Amino acid sequence: MCGIAGLYLKNPDLFSSLGKLFKPMLIEMTSRGPDSAGIAIYRNRVAAGNTKFSLAHDSVDYDWKSLAEALDAELKATSSITRIDTHALLISDGDESHVKHWLSTYDATVRLVGSGESVEIYKETGLPEDVYARFDLEGASGQHMIGHTRMATESAVTSAGSHPFATGADLCLVHNGSLSNHNRLREELKRKGVSFGSENDSEVAAAYLTWKLRQGIPLKQALEDALKDLDGFFTFCIGTSDGFAVVRDPIACKHAVMAETDDWVAMATEFRSIATLPGADTARIWEPKPATVYAWGNESVKAQMETPILSSVEPAVAGASL
Repeated sequence: MCGIAGLYLKNPDLFSSLGKLFKPMLIEMTSRGPDSAGIAIYRNRVAAGNTKFSLAHDSVDYDWKSLAEALDAELKATSSITRIDTHALLISDGDESHVKHWLSTYDATVRLVGSGESVEIYKETGLPEDVYARFDLEGASGQHMIGHTRMATESAVTSAGSHPFATGADLCLVHNGSLSNHNRLREELKRKGVSFGSENDSEVAAAYLTWKLRQGIPLKQALEDALKDLDGFFTFCIGTSDGFAVVRDPIACKHAVMAETDDWVAMATEFRSIATLPGADTARIWEPKPATVYAWGNESVKAQMETPILSSVEPAVAGASL
């Protein structure tokens, strides 16, 4: 049992309050996931030719400065790095695939948890309120966030096993449910060159999407294929650079609710999460249909869902279904 939430702001006047609005949404899901929590926020798009990498380490004292200096020396790049508790944001003008390969060989204790132009991913063990505070997200500005609270059932309680899981550039996934065929799929995907950082069954779903996107399959088609290839019960919320998408398995036994006002679109495992938002009492509220891909965001979201994404990941009409 886990909790997931997503918030997309339609009113620019609210962008500066994104972190403040999302915090109670995530905290309301604590009873569904007290073991760990994670957040993906889309903000501060980097300049053209640069990539933002979200990195993590078990130690808050890790020497991130030396990592950035070694990267620049090896790849003839220009990078900056900022420590944020156990995580760091690396911004580099180095080739994205080359940087990812270098990171994979530099230090096995460093985890790459996300990358793209605007996404930042933070996740740790502990209560959602504490995790949110560790990464100083209450004052964050932006247009959309997705989050997850985890109650571990399939694997150990670790930060590596926490959600979100990256699936491509500016793409990530959070999951409520369980997959029954994750062990078989994991072995199949390993043979296809996909690597894993945990034993979490949800990471298998993320890896499956990564593998699909590598082949140039559009995200919408990849999600529809997942409905056939992933056995189990699931609700997925997928963050994209311009919004988020939601899909439930064909039986749809895992809770999910959506709501929309003129100011925002939100989804969550339970309505009590959405009820914390201003105007929730007059929002249009509905339950997403089984086996249907929904997406929200700006005008580019529908195109993004239907256009092949060239993923370099290594080892819009609001409320419309697509």
